[in-house]
Amino acid sequence: MPEEALIVVDMQRDFMPGGALPVPGGDKIIPKVNEYIKTFKERGALIVATRDWHPENHISFKERGGPWPRHCVQNTPGAEFVVELPADVVIISKATEPDKEAYSGFEGTNLADILRERGVRRVYICGVATEYCVKATALDALKHGFEVYLLRDAVKGINPEDEERALEEMRKAGVKIL
Repeated sequence: MPEEALIVVDMQRDFMPGGALPVPGGDKIIPKVNEYIKTFKERGALIVATRDWHPENHISFKERGGPWPRHCVQNTPGAEFVVELPADVVIISKATEPDKEAYSGFEGTNLADILRERGVRRVYICGVATEYCVKATALDALKHGFEVYLLRDAVKGINPEDEERALEEMRKAGVKIL
């Protein structure tokens, strides 16, 4: 049983250029993420894809006083994945309740249980945005006792300075940056 999992964070249309909440250059990492998905799949690793899966009236939206424009609303084109996921991918939907925010793939989900049930000890993380959902997922993975690796060439942040701060915070917490 493979002891590793690849966690692909929020590679969704709304987070790509032209989307509702774009990560500048987020589309540039799609080929690299697809390459990692293929490589980890060939190694027998578990592939997990997290996604924002917001109800119409989510608390993070500006019209409800949140900081973000409407994005990744359930069952809309903006919430669709932009990477090539295998048929047996484990999809983790987060921020699904109107009044609860969730940046981490572990927050309000059963991700930690799924990983433990599958015997996973090491997680490798890629996706967007480095300083938000990627960072939150990586730090929560550490809290849950997993060995955490960040695939630096397959993450993208919104703001270069904030991304550097997030990388340093993750490094100090124990995330290994590859």
